[in-house]
Amino acid sequence: MRYRPLVWLAVATFSTGIDGYVLAGLLPAIASDLRVVEAAAGQLVSAFALTSALAAPLLSTATSRWERRRTIAIALGVFVVGNLIVGLAPTYAVALGGRVVAALGGCLLNAAVTGYVIALTPVKDHGKALSFVLGGWMAATALGVPVGLVLGQSSWRFPMILVAVVGTVALAGIVLKLPRLHLPAGTLADRLRPLGQPRLLAGLLVTTGILCSSYTCFTYATLILDPAFPAEWMMILVMFGYGMASMLGNAVTGRLTDRFTALRVLTVVLIGLLLDAVLAALVFKVSGVLAVVGLLWFFAAGIGNGGAAVPQQARLASLAPDSAAIVMALNGSAIALGCALGSALGGVALAAGTPAPALPAVAALILALTLALHLLVARTRQYETV
Repeated sequence: MRYRPLVWLAVATFSTGIDGYVLAGLLPAIASDLRVVEAAAGQLVSAFALTSALAAPLLSTATSRWERRRTIAIALGVFVVGNLIVGLAPTYAVALGGRVVAALGGCLLNAAVTGYVIALTPVKDHGKALSFVLGGWMAATALGVPVGLVLGQSSWRFPMILVAVVGTVALAGIVLKLPRLHLPAGTLADRLRPLGQPRLLAGLLVTTGILCSSYTCFTYATLILDPAFPAEWMMILVMFGYGMASMLGNAVTGRLTDRFTALRVLTVVLIGLLLDAVLAALVFKVSGVLAVVGLLWFFAAGIGNGGAAVPQQARLASLAPDSAAIVMALNGSAIALGCALGSALGGVALAAGTPAPALPAVAALILALTLALHLLVARTRQYETV
């Protein structure tokens, strides 16, 4: 398989990865600059997630007959413009509008990129190809987010400009280097028909569960690990390590998915995430958050969360290969929904008096339910293996 054309797609996912993670760490600075309370600044994250969840399937359906390279380029262009609006916004209202614009481009971009990779590569190489392209998102966590947080110490606007610059570089490469791709013609009804499959909808709920459990802890990782890593520079290094762990998990499961079935790989990943959360919850309750134990828990979670993406996407795509773009858009909505639910659930738990080190126990409960749903769906005779 030739990876060269896919490099620019990886750069595009790198830009969306920075955007997805770096903003949460800059909310106090944004609130101060735009003269709003921090809760209002947090709605910049919520608006992006909600817009993505609602718009992804609609936009992917509306553009399902477009040539794929053009779709990716337009989506990335809209994403870049949206981030420029945010980075240059004179008021909170303009910034909020920019987040909506960025979300419209970003949700279509993620679905189109995944659908493009699946359509362009042979089935036997889906895992490696998806791992390579999604590696841009993981690399953003490891490299882009720490760099963005450092730049954000001077001005929260710099990371937004960084996202736009990286996206523009990716856009140039996509327009100049990415092969054109026309998917087989089909009616809209044909493309939407697989969405009536209960097993596909249940599979999407597995995505939501994975991200919900992840963001229940990731959003509040600073609070959980603060006793062991109180200095800000320490947390930047910890986030760098989490990103590297995510990259490792993504790379390993990408190859394992091609060698074994996506079902087996995803099952192992979910069991590993559950055990990690349970052990962390028990240890934190008994001995508190020690540095070594905290790092082991957080990095193991990074490996599992990074490693779940490829087998899960491969599983969903196998259920509706002719509707991959729409299925991936729905998966994007499931991801956004999981992120929003996880952040909200963690916040509610903290507001109710739950100590931050107890959040892994909440994540463990979500993972137990997610694993049960995954195994239930896997037992369905019609549920395909990859």
